[in-house]
Amino acid sequence: MKINLRPFDLKLAHRWAVASSVQAGGSGGADVYKVVFVELTEVDGTTGIGEAAPSARYEENADSALAFLERVDPDRLSFVDVPGSMKYLDSIAPQNFAAKGAISIALFDGAARGAGKPIYDFLGLGFTEQEHMTSFSIGIDKPGIIRRKVLEAAPYPVLKLKVGGPDDRQNLAALREVAPKKPVRVDANEGWKTKEEALRQFEWLAADGHIQFVEQPMPATTDPKDLIWLKNRSPLPIMADESYLSAKDIDRCAECYHAVNVKLVKAGGITGAYEALQAARRAGLKTMIGCMIESSVLITAAAHLAELAEHLDLDGNLLVTNDPYLGATAERGIISFAQAPEQTGLGVRARFRC
Repeated sequence: MKINLRPFDLKLAHRWAVASSVQAGGSGGADVYKVVFVELTEVDGTTGIGEAAPSARYEENADSALAFLERVDPDRLSFVDVPGSMKYLDSIAPQNFAAKGAISIALFDGAARGAGKPIYDFLGLGFTEQEHMTSFSIGIDKPGIIRRKVLEAAPYPVLKLKVGGPDDRQNLAALREVAPKKPVRVDANEGWKTKEEALRQFEWLAADGHIQFVEQPMPATTDPKDLIWLKNRSPLPIMADESYLSAKDIDRCAECYHAVNVKLVKAGGITGAYEALQAARRAGLKTMIGCMIESSVLITAAAHLAELAEHLDLDGNLLVTNDPYLGATAERGIISFAQAPEQTGLGVRARFRC
């Protein structure tokens, strides 16, 4: 097995900001998101592609992901033994979820290609066309920019609004000027610091009448008693994101939340995300598959798990201007593999060499 690593800068159509970047000490947002592509090639020519999109929230970045990946001995990886390969990665170092996730995706790509199946069939999940819809995310900005973003997102039936900044109420009002009744998911990204503040915000949002749910209203470190207090009083469903990294977090989240957001980059790839989704379903929680700013490699990988989720938020590739890959499509928000450039494995093909 050979391994090829390619760092790449994804350029955003709009500056991207969430609660942590606009609150005290924040970066103010980002115009570029750094990722690392991983390509594995077996001696018989079978290939697999993966992507690491690390997040500073989990103490990872492109440099740390690259450093971990450079430690990987490709001869210890195998398309015919994905579990053994992932066990080897865990022996190198703990954490490093994004980097391990990139290898996971590449391994499943190669394994499913070898079996002549798309990953969703290789996993025994299937994929129902015309059934899976993604939201389109609107990052924190000034109200005038919010209006423009919402107009640009007109083809997408469901929006996701980032909150936790100084202009939240003005931003929702600006969104409603353009899209009066469009369903909206709200993501606070740990932006509200007390249960009382969070409840006030929930009551304000519920009055809108078209809010589906709220993601991660308070920090993941919040006392569970406060989260349970909020859950019992909330007029809207509450979804865990930063609180739910993997299946090991299910007991706490089942007690404190109504739903969970599963991402490949925090679960360590396809296997970890699959396990996290199944654990949540067994616990009776609703599930969403989400993303960071990502190319079509990671987005398409996540889409293969769509049958395990009630909601999808797989728009990271739609927010960038230089996605180097083609994969699953999202025309009018409908995730589809019908026009995917490859019908086995991951289903992606390079637009250009990066």
